[in-house]
Amino acid sequence: MTQIDAARAGVITPEMKIVAEKEGLSPEWVRSRVAEGQIAIPANINHKSLSPWGVGDGLSIKINVNLGISGDLADEAEEWKKVQIAEELGAEAIMDLSNSGKTQEFRRKLIEHTPCMVGTVPMYDAIGYLEKGLMDITVDDFLEVVRRHAEDGVDFMTIHAGMNRRVIESFKETGRLTNIVSRGGSLIFAWMEAHNAENPFYEYYDEFLDILHEYDVTISIGDAMRPGSNYDASDAGQIGELIEIGKLTKRAWEKGVQVMVEGPGHMVADEIAANMKMEKRLCHGAPFYVLGPLVTDIAPGYDHITSAIGGTIAAMNGANFLCYVTPAEHLRLPRAEDVREGVVAAKIAAHAADLANHVPGARNRDNKMSEARRRFDWDTMFNTAIDPVRPREFFESAPPSNEDSCTMCGKMCAMKTVNAIMDGLTVDLDYEE
Repeated sequence: MTQIDAARAGVITPEMKIVAEKEGLSPEWVRSRVAEGQIAIPANINHKSLSPWGVGDGLSIKINVNLGISGDLADEAEEWKKVQIAEELGAEAIMDLSNSGKTQEFRRKLIEHTPCMVGTVPMYDAIGYLEKGLMDITVDDFLEVVRRHAEDGVDFMTIHAGMNRRVIESFKETGRLTNIVSRGGSLIFAWMEAHNAENPFYEYYDEFLDILHEYDVTISIGDAMRPGSNYDASDAGQIGELIEIGKLTKRAWEKGVQVMVEGPGHMVADEIAANMKMEKRLCHGAPFYVLGPLVTDIAPGYDHITSAIGGTIAAMNGANFLCYVTPAEHLRLPRAEDVREGVVAAKIAAHAADLANHVPGARNRDNKMSEARRRFDWDTMFNTAIDPVRPREFFESAPPSNEDSCTMCGKMCAMKTVNAIMDGLTVDLDYEE
């Protein structure tokens, strides 16, 4: 029985109780939203170390961290540093996007140890796991890889099922500036074209759903046609695929499989709100998972910032789950320090949206920070911050002459001045040459 099966049967699962406690909501409210598909709780029955989280409307915004072993940089120790950073900074999910060699060992270790939700894109793993060229992979092979990931304990899988022949024909007819930028989507497109066949994840969708249902894996329906540039945003390819994804969402729910829907990519800021509302309408309120969106294409090296801007706007208008972007996006496999930058930027975006969405309790942490600032309680400030490390490093790198100030304002600190006046003291700064 999956989470959505249980919810429809009126059963409140242990995972629903944990999610309700984390969010300060009633377990019954969570159950009812899971039953409707408006909240997903990705929780594979084989992920024993999982601390469950809910993704969906009415909950705090969650973030995901991508990592994994690359063929050019196969440094497993570096990937474990990234896992540690993701956990320390409070990321709720980790996607293992390893795409080189035998990835199962790393994936199994990750699932064994991390409390975060774990996601994968089985398409990335197919070639290495099966030891076959892309064109030699069969439908049964794809099914085998998905089953292996499910058995290992993966909580959610990106399945690019919406890019069918109708969507491809529209894409070819209308054209694009950056074509298909989804890695999984490009591989499936290549397979479809070589075999003159339908997308196997679309054609055999029910068989894939049966595997996911068996292990209660949430399907994250991938957007193979996501825009890879602002120029391509909201075009026929993106919207055509979204329409197909809406149909697939209902089919998954009918099979008792939880759903998340993946979204753009790159998008100018004034298009984001409309896209979020359109997705919710076409996909029946399913939780929405976005990469960014990046609001400009000319900031390589700073795309964690362009992503955070877009992510905040998206999450204020219906997105529920933000995939982080690092400063290394478009340039190289991120290093551990890039992951820290990306996670912090995504957490800022998520929290900013929680404040704007009036999520219960979201403002408490901000109020705690403000109170600590007024009292010059530096330790509380550092510990309350999204990233406790950097503010402490900055402060200690230029220690003030008095603890109740910093070197920005020194004795002219506004907080210090007004605190003294409110305590009935006279403030008369000494003149200094």
